[in-house]
Amino acid sequence: MPEETDRSRLGPFPTEPAPGRSVLLGPLPEEGLSRDDVAERVADGRTNDVPVRASRSVGQIIRGNVFTRINAMIAVLFSVIAVIGPVQDGLFALVIVINTLIGITQELRAKRTLDRLAIVNAARPRVVRAGATVRVSTQEIVLDEVLEVGVGDQVVVDGVVTWAGGLEIDESLLTGEADPVLKQAGDTVMSGSFVVAGAGRFRATKVGRHAYAARLAEEASRFSLVRSELRSGINAILTWITYALFPIGALLVYSQLFMNGQVALDQPDSGGVPGPLADALRGMVAALVSMIPEGLILLTSIAFAVGVIRLGRHRCLVQELPAIEGLARVDVVCTDKTGTLTEVGMKLAEIRDLGGSSESPTLVLAALAASDPDPNPSMAAIAEGCAAGGRKAPDWTVTALAPFSSARKWSGASLLTPSGEGHWVLGAADVLAEPASPAAAEAARLGAQGLRVLLLARASARVDDEFAPGTVEPVSLVVLDQRVREDARPTLDYFADQGVDVKIVSGDHAASVGAVGRELGLSGADRPMDARDLPEEPERMAREVEGRSAFGRVTPERKRDMVRGLRDRGHTVAMTGDGVNDVLALKEADIGVAMGSGSPASRSVAQLVLLDNRFAVLPRVVAEGRRVIGNIERVASLFLTKTVYTMTLAIIVGLLAVAYPFFPRHATLINAVTFGIPSFFLALAPNTDIARPGFVLRTLRLAIPSGLVAGLAAVTTYLLVLGGRTVPDPADRTAVVITLCATTLWVLLLVAKPYVWWKVALVGSMVGLLTLAMVTPWGRWFFDLDVSDPTKVLTGLAVAGVAIAVITVIRVVDDRMTSRAAA
Repeated sequence: MPEETDRSRLGPFPTEPAPGRSVLLGPLPEEGLSRDDVAERVADGRTNDVPVRASRSVGQIIRGNVFTRINAMIAVLFSVIAVIGPVQDGLFALVIVINTLIGITQELRAKRTLDRLAIVNAARPRVVRAGATVRVSTQEIVLDEVLEVGVGDQVVVDGVVTWAGGLEIDESLLTGEADPVLKQAGDTVMSGSFVVAGAGRFRATKVGRHAYAARLAEEASRFSLVRSELRSGINAILTWITYALFPIGALLVYSQLFMNGQVALDQPDSGGVPGPLADALRGMVAALVSMIPEGLILLTSIAFAVGVIRLGRHRCLVQELPAIEGLARVDVVCTDKTGTLTEVGMKLAEIRDLGGSSESPTLVLAALAASDPDPNPSMAAIAEGCAAGGRKAPDWTVTALAPFSSARKWSGASLLTPSGEGHWVLGAADVLAEPASPAAAEAARLGAQGLRVLLLARASARVDDEFAPGTVEPVSLVVLDQRVREDARPTLDYFADQGVDVKIVSGDHAASVGAVGRELGLSGADRPMDARDLPEEPERMAREVEGRSAFGRVTPERKRDMVRGLRDRGHTVAMTGDGVNDVLALKEADIGVAMGSGSPASRSVAQLVLLDNRFAVLPRVVAEGRRVIGNIERVASLFLTKTVYTMTLAIIVGLLAVAYPFFPRHATLINAVTFGIPSFFLALAPNTDIARPGFVLRTLRLAIPSGLVAGLAAVTTYLLVLGGRTVPDPADRTAVVITLCATTLWVLLLVAKPYVWWKVALVGSMVGLLTLAMVTPWGRWFFDLDVSDPTKVLTGLAVAGVAIAVITVIRVVDDRMTSRAAA
């Protein structure tokens, strides 16, 4: 239901135009739609029926977890076992069912978390209905609705301006045009643009999927998901494995049927399938099941889902899941100062009169604050300070208005006072005053103390003139006090410890930015730089930005260029901000992080939203991303080791034309105790490793040599216990199971570093499960195992010991080579 809004918080939208204002602002719009008008349009379907940007639907989650490439492979292999039996050999399908159910459950939990937080973060545009301003959800807007917008608001539907108070719209996210566009009555506005200055109202002419931004989104021309190296790497690995399944499966079936050069298709087995063919198919299924990394996709999904849930507890909304991965790889964080490192609110500390005007500076400031249709935090602090000092806004007529813009760094108004018309501007002292003037020097001195300083000056031109402000005469310095957040310093210290560079990028005076940086202990903050002095040449500018940590007087366009330059130099950049001036940089960064109290425009383009406005949450997000990425890399190494040793074993067995040593039930047992069950716990374990690029190569560097050694060890044991025969007995198969389990459990121990008690207990429990399967009568019957021949058991253990030694040597050599390369 729409809710009434306190109009005093929205800026002074007057009920009738003030004298002289119509030249600039035009007449105010009509009273908006009535309740009956809204009901009629809803009934006709003329609503803004755009999909909510949230998680997948329940149906999509179920389909996404059930209809996967891996499940399709497993279903085909299970159908083979369903025909030839026995039931024990189809146990692997039950594992897939359990995995799928776990995946659906975890993603549904994550969906509930995301949806709950998305409701809190959702934009609530202001509409005019029956003369009252109310807030509604974006989906409740109807055709012909009158919407009210101010600085930072995003235009959510297409429309025509009906009233404008210095309204400037940034359409860069849609058109690529960087300069804001001044809008007046009769001009069109497009959804997806946002307000950078002033305020206004417009009538909705296109809603829902007919709106401009909705069409762009459907065409995917501007909006895309965060690039995920993890997701693309896993997809590439699965593609390679899929291509390998067919020739290896064909080789195994052929070699089993033509062992010793004879075709063996007699001896019917259960289901009418000839015994040799059934054995060949069982061997093929056992090999292919082990080749498929069935738990990799599941555990990746679970790790991301659990990450979303954990971050949700800290009121962090993840709008794009791969953003968790992206933040784990971040090595540069660019952050705004005001509202991020400092408290959102400010306090008027002092008005320092410089002379130059017969009017009282406090009275002029009160008038400017009253004339601003959508005051920013600085103007709100001035208005509050003037009111606290007993200075009410005078009844002066506004003849022209120039709302604050981050690009020009000042706002102003032309006012009719008892002494005549005066043109007043309020903004950055180093922008409005001459650099060598006493006013600029005093403002710089105060700014170096961490204070926010604005200059009130009389301008020679009307503020809405093309050449405004013209020549300015300083009148007073307005000093605002802003407090540094208590949790800002520990946050910067965390990033410093983790090797992440932090750069403060602010529109304030460079000296003020440097003072805040020094107070927070930021390295390099003692050398703040004015962004206007940065080189124009992109490469030189990027080098300069890379070497410094505090920047002032940064325009929105320059902020975007700085982020782009860092990315071009190979950095993974996160940008945090809360204002409309941060939107371009948030969009350009690898990861955009917006504050929950920030402008709707900044929240809409960010991948992460900190709903409690706490910059200190960011280390938790980085840590969670590193936990997810580090654990998935470990799990991937385990599953790919299994894939490599199975491929090695299958190819050699196929070429030697001997029976495959395992039935599918053996593969299920090996997979469960060595990788399947342990990887589930490892995927959710704490992990503080710094995420690095090269996921696929790093994973294969461990998996390929470990898998090759394990596969060759299994073949060696198999050939030793066969003794020249081509068909194994249960004791032979058990010896190979022992070799593979012992070798791969050692790989598990190598991957599980650093060791803690629960990891040792985990591996010990897996050894216990394997021992139970081998020594209990039920286990031996179900899995077709035989440990009655000690010679074969010892052979399996001896070969495993040699394989363990080889894998350890390879791992040590690889670690040393990697360390030298890094150095």
